Amino acid sequence: MLGGLGKLADKGLAHCTEKATEGAIHAVEEVVKEVVGHAKETGEKAIAEAIKKAQESGDKKMKEVTETVTNTVTNAITHAAENLGKLGQ
Repeated sequence: MLGGLGKLADKGLAHCTEKATEGAIHAVEEVVKEVVGHAKETGEKAIAEAIKKAQESGDKKMKEVTETVTNTVTNAITHAAENLGKLGQ
């Protein structure tokens, strides 16, 4: 009789251990999902911010280049017009 109780106790303990292990695994899976989700969100924000800064920097450089080209062309046209004026005198 006691042997049967021992086997029953062993089965109960094994069942409890199995359930506890499954619960721990589930909890770890949830934590991993949450951590991965936060990491993905953080990475996406960092990439978006880097792209935004690159675009702002590119816009600033494009404005500088446009101003430089405009000034150079304006100066060249002004200089040419002055020289043509001198030729006409």
